[in-house]
Parts: sequence; C-alpha cells; structure tokens
Amino acid sequence: MSVRRLSPNQPESFAFSPETLKLAKWWIDKFPPGRQRSAVIPLLWLVQKQEGWVSEPAIRAIAEMLDMAQIRVLEVATFYTMFMLEPVGSKALVQVCGTTPCMLRGSNELMAVCKKKLGPKDHLSADGKFYWQEVECMGACANAPMAAINDYYYEDLTAESFEALLDDFAAGKSPKPGSAIKRQGSAPEGGPQALTDPKLYDGSRSKAIKKLPNAEPKPKAKKEPAA
Repeated sequence: MSVRRLSPNQPESFAFSPETLKLAKWWIDKFPPGRQRSAVIPLLWLVQKQEGWVSEPAIRAIAEMLDMAQIRVLEVATFYTMFMLEPVGSKALVQVCGTTPCMLRGSNELMAVCKKKLGPKDHLSADGKFYWQEVECMGACANAPMAAINDYYYEDLTAESFEALLDDFAAGKSPKPGSAIKRQGSAPEGGPQALTDPKLYDGSRSKAIKKLPNAEPKPKAKKEPAA
C-alpha cells in the first residue's frame, strides 16, 4: 500500500457548518457512553462532504470533538483511501477504475481522456475544476468500463461518452448516473433475454393452478375390524 500523506498546503483553520455540526452530534449520540470515538469515520466523511477533502485543521477539530489524540484521527484518515488528503476539483472528483475487468473493456482509453482534458492524475486540473485518479475495483465489473464521479457511478463508458460526460460537468450540469447505453442495472445489453413474459409478474398464473396428472389423492385403506 502506498504511503498517504497530508497535503503540504493547508488552510489556517477549519469550522463545522451548522448542518455538518448537527449531523456530527447525531452520529456521536448513536454510540454508547465511552464509545464516542467510534464516530471518527462518519465525522471524517462529513468533513469531506463539506470541504471536498480532509485537512489537518479538520483532523484537529475532530480529535477535539471526540477527545482523541490527533495522531489517531490522522491514522484513520490516511489509512482509508476514500478520504482525500488534498483539495479536489470544484466541479468533480473523477475516479477511474483500472482493475482487470475495466482495463480489458477500455479503462485505459478513459484515462487517456482524463490526461488530455484534465492533466496528470492525482493533481488538480489547471482550471481547478477537476481532480482525477485511478482506483481499484469499485464493484461494477459487469458494467465495465466505469468511473465514479463525485457520489455516483457512470458505467458502460466509451472514450467519446466519457469525454461528453466531463464536458457536462465542466458546464455545471448534473448528468444522470448509471449506464451510458441505457441498460437497466447489469441486465444484458438490449434488455433482458430471459423471463420476459409479463404474465410471470402479474399473478395471473397463480389464480388458476392446474392439478398435475396422477396427482389425485389416494383413498385411505380401510381398517380391518378387530377380532
């Protein structure tokens, strides 16, 4: 696992927004007395949702709120790759899956688009709108290649559809997540190929159950009278 460090460029301070503070207290109250430190991961996530990333002042604020040593919060933040440790783009954080299924289906082409339009990975784009990185499997192998953009998955991508997607984000739009080829979930391309009869789902067949042949109940044997 690669070493993860905080950005050398840190803000002077951090403050919870009223909404984030309310949610933080809600999470802390979910744990029994003496176990409030268990809320460290939810609080780090709330900070990231507020700021886009986790800064050193935010880590200090969480440590103070949970009565933890700062190094313990830092250990959690640097261990889990879902926490960004440097500023990300104002428009989108783009995470392109490069694991084998996506690679075989064209993720290298998606990363080439990112390099062309956004610059090198793990850096802010020149205009500050995007930050992109290559990540490991995100569990959407059947819809490869795919990328996570901010909070959502975009699947069945091509270089062309991915480039158009980035253009939409740059323009301030919110493209609908999911499959770029409009398939439902992980159904086969073109739609389901099995169990397609609508009667299977309307309950009509359950209303007229036919008796199976040779399934008539056998008469019970008569008992002989006792001697």
